[in-house]
Amino acid sequence: MLLSAPAGPSGPPGPPGPAERVLPLRRPGRWAAGIVVLVLAAQAVHGLTTNPFYQWDRFAYWFVRPVILDGLLITLQVAAYSAVLGLAGGVLLALGRLSGSPVLRSASWTYIWLFRSVPLIVVLLFLYNLSALYPTLSIGVPFGPAFLTFDESRLATDIVVAVVGLSLSEAAYAAEIVRAGVLSVDQGQHEAAAALGLPKRYQFARIVFPQALRSIVPSYVNQLIGLLKATSLVFYVSLLDLFGSVQSLGSTYPGDVVPLLLVATVWYVILTSLVSVVQFYVERYYARGALRTVPPTPLQRARAGLLDLRIRFRKETAR
Repeated sequence: MLLSAPAGPSGPPGPPGPAERVLPLRRPGRWAAGIVVLVLAAQAVHGLTTNPFYQWDRFAYWFVRPVILDGLLITLQVAAYSAVLGLAGGVLLALGRLSGSPVLRSASWTYIWLFRSVPLIVVLLFLYNLSALYPTLSIGVPFGPAFLTFDESRLATDIVVAVVGLSLSEAAYAAEIVRAGVLSVDQGQHEAAAALGLPKRYQFARIVFPQALRSIVPSYVNQLIGLLKATSLVFYVSLLDLFGSVQSLGSTYPGDVVPLLLVATVWYVILTSLVSVVQFYVERYYARGALRTVPPTPLQRARAGLLDLRIRFRKETAR
């Protein structure tokens, strides 16, 4: 807001005098909202640090215990295998949805519809009890003799059931993410790839899919974060992952239920935060061909902020 002298009787006001200055626009609502948020955050931190019910000493005791770290390792294994297999299955299902074959389109759509409709816990429990329906699995001529026969109860261990169940469900969601990414690629890119005379598989692998990754990565990493949290359900198929270990210890030490739950919470927050950091740098990598300037890293932002503060300080001291 510019303060200037009032107009005289003979014409418009003259140039601003030395006492006149520019006043910033006042925003009382923004200041009030910021104060409220800071007060609520301070109350939350005060409650976490002073409430004896959280038992932070027991939290520190359990946080890196071997039984917790063993469960964390199982969680990472199940999540990694399921993410890779789920993405691979999602790519195949997306190609089926985009195929010109009505059989492949119908089969892919039916698979996606079914596994997006059935809850994950139901899929896991069904696979866990699959040996009751199919005691043996065989490979041979369809509707004919079998060449190889497997005992399903020995083949389907707890970790295999968990990985297969999560992968089947994950592939259904990954398929729609991949399909949306492929459809986001400009049609001219498809036509240019076809004009080069490249085979279909090279068109997809070398031209279409790398461009689609820019749209696929944010959505799929978000799905991957959900997968990390969904691994807590494998406890119901007798696999002691991070949550399963916490649940088992909570039954043995009922007085430590709250600190044990805090241990699981903090580890899940750490894992999802690491995945978010990876997501940022992957998105930044694939944004090079679409943006004139790639987004700055957190370190670059911190340096720019410090430089801006230094420039402001020099201007204030020079007056």
